[in-house]
Amino acid sequence: MVELSGKGLMSGENSTIRITKTNSGGIIFSNNGEQINALANNVISTSNFVVLGNAKIQFNLIEHLMGALAFCNAENVLIELYGKEIPILDGSAKLWVEKLQKENFETKEKIEETEFKNPIIYEENETSIILIPANNFKITYLVNYAHNDLENKWVTFEYGKNHQEIYEARTFGYLKDLEKFQAMGIALGADLENTIGLKEDNTYTSPLRSPLEPAKHKILDIIGDLHLTGKNPLGFKAHIIAKLAGHKSHIEFAKKIIKEL
Repeated sequence: MVELSGKGLMSGENSTIRITKTNSGGIIFSNNGEQINALANNVISTSNFVVLGNAKIQFNLIEHLMGALAFCNAENVLIELYGKEIPILDGSAKLWVEKLQKENFETKEKIEETEFKNPIIYEENETSIILIPANNFKITYLVNYAHNDLENKWVTFEYGKNHQEIYEARTFGYLKDLEKFQAMGIALGADLENTIGLKEDNTYTSPLRSPLEPAKHKILDIIGDLHLTGKNPLGFKAHIIAKLAGHKSHIEFAKKIIKEL
């Protein structure tokens, strides 16, 4: 069993997650005796993060944990939430991965490969995500933020290379927005330990773990979000190119992939 506790991003209140292996059934979230499968069709919000849920239960900010499960090839697990929110921890998937690896949580011998016959395309306004059949999994992601390091910058991740730089990449946002949100009583769990602040002088609130860390966090996000296809995206034999995307487009793209599986 893996257990981690910490504060939630929105409320700042502490909660606990317990993860246990199962023999089958995929990834299931549970709270107060109610369960829900980790699938894109069960997502009820993508406003600030991905919320899995229904009329009885909801799980906020599942994307980092879903990304960690992908990197650890943990495909049959029960995730129990004790509290209001999934802990933000350090703002990345690093602590989840380290715990899962320590407890040998790989539930399949190797990552299951998924082949695609045809390209899959999602487009909305300036956002686009394209899947092109390929021999191995690769993501190329374009970000554009009002910060010198992150203006029209492309970053690429290829399966088998530099995994740690992706799963340890922390969440980020404009420092001025964080101060505004907290004054409104939201994002109370965000701090300088779990969030990289983009400052108006084009610096950061803390040293980066690797170059373009915020852009790499977007790759962590899309890996976690595409895990909601019911398949480990690291096994996709595809090159995914994402331009100016976010959780909403990630989830809509995951739904398009599900139709092709």
